Amino acid sequence: MRPLRFVAIGDSLTEGVGDPVGEAWRGWAALLAAGLAPKDAPVEFTNLAVSGAQSRDVLERQTPAGLALLPDVVSVVIGVNDTLRCTFDIHAVAARLDQVYAAFTAQGAVLLTACLPDPGAMLGLPGALGHPLARRQRAVNTVVHALSERYGAVHLHAAQGAWLTDRALWSADRLHPGERGHRQLAVRFHALLTQAGLATGPAPAAEPEFPVPTRSASLWWLATAGTGWVARRCTDLLPQLLTLAADEVRHRARGTSARLDLTASRAVASALAALSVAERPDAA
Repeated sequence: MRPLRFVAIGDSLTEGVGDPVGEAWRGWAALLAAGLAPKDAPVEFTNLAVSGAQSRDVLERQTPAGLALLPDVVSVVIGVNDTLRCTFDIHAVAARLDQVYAAFTAQGAVLLTACLPDPGAMLGLPGALGHPLARRQRAVNTVVHALSERYGAVHLHAAQGAWLTDRALWSADRLHPGERGHRQLAVRFHALLTQAGLATGPAPAAEPEFPVPTRSASLWWLATAGTGWVARRCTDLLPQLLTLAADEVRHRARGTSARLDLTASRAVASALAALSVAERPDAA
């Protein structure tokens, strides 16, 4: 029997950061893989996700490798790292995601996507610093929503909900789920796939397999690794973010903050309009 092939591409979220097993990361995609088919049916799972990856990395590196594996199911969860770079361009992000989604669905793979939380809110940044990042993440999520519908993806709404404020679901760095949070993502994806008749195996367990890290262990990880992880991804953004924050303050003082939202919305609309308007691959 040919095994069901599941390929996961993306960044640290899909790599499994926050859900350590031994010396490696596991994560939601690995947990989901075990429930895609009955226990007596083989599943080949390949995780190509890399911490720090942006949409360019997914398009240029991970997608060719993923296509070569001829997956039956592929997850493409990406975008947060793009928002944390001074080079952020919603037109470029939209164009890259369009190419990635099109390539996998043209091969007949079931596509899994998700909208993601605002990193500024997760980090607890103050309004003037947080609003620009929130605006960027909303732009990415809007693009992902639109393209997921275009390509018939199984789409998980993960940008909102009580799970974002439940500290028991998140690791010490506030950006990555802990084991319980990764299991939450796996359970929710499995439910969507089961509803669509695409997952026939047992649902992943919602309860953690391993003890929750102690507070001291979490703080040690944050001090020795987590803070560095965040810093490496935000260093080039900081000067620009300060400029954006100053602009935010000026508009707030003038009562014209709505103009910033309107400009961002127009950029998203323009990015989507620039993409191919071809019918979804399954439309005939």
